[in-house]
Amino acid sequence: MLGLPGGIRGCLFDMDGVLTRTAAVHAAAWKETFDAFLRERAAREGTPFVPFDATGDYERYVDGKKRLDGTRSFLASRGITLPEGTADDPPDAPTVYGLSNRKNTLAQAIMDRDGVEVFPDAVRYVEACRDAGLRRAVVSSSANTARVLAAAGIEGLFEARVDGIVAQRQGLAGKPAPDMYLAGARALGLEPERAAVFEDAQAGVAAGRAGGFGHVVGVDRVGGDQERALREHGADVVVGDLIELLDDR
Repeated sequence: MLGLPGGIRGCLFDMDGVLTRTAAVHAAAWKETFDAFLRERAAREGTPFVPFDATGDYERYVDGKKRLDGTRSFLASRGITLPEGTADDPPDAPTVYGLSNRKNTLAQAIMDRDGVEVFPDAVRYVEACRDAGLRRAVVSSSANTARVLAAAGIEGLFEARVDGIVAQRQGLAGKPAPDMYLAGARALGLEPERAAVFEDAQAGVAAGRAGGFGHVVGVDRVGGDQERALREHGADVVVGDLIELLDDR
């Protein structure tokens, strides 16, 4: 009924782009952060300003990754090296932490202003998983996961949460490493082969495949080349929304 192999006993859901329509918020916050930095750098060095691509650069370098990892990844793609700085760096500091803090401040401001929208298909699917007796957890690189789930009113649908705060506390590597999803499976008392991963990010799909999970569902809500990219990174199946997996739709 749920479109999953028979041995699956639990589901691990990414949040941004799978459960909530917050991926666009993060893409916008990253773009504003990096564009301001790149524009100032180009003016200072007398080089052309090449803006952050909120689609291509976002999907390749930051989507699904922990905030600091995303900052490092994109900067590396431009051949830029910055000091790491420290966690309490102000948002205007020219450091990895400074840029990351600026992005987080912008994302929180957008969500506070506009609220958090959930995908109705995701809510219906998670409820179907609950009704079928499957265990359920959220696995997200975001340090704002608890806040977003509460704002969306869906925190009660999940039994466990592994997020950016948990990852930092436990020393878990971020996606595409499988560590966070493996921690999610442990939190539900499941072996990886008994759990399904639901992801919209290439890094997250790769994490599900690397962790040896029983089923990896790619969620393509943007179209274009994303379906191909998700399959290439390890998705067993790619759907446009989770209702496609329900036999009774």
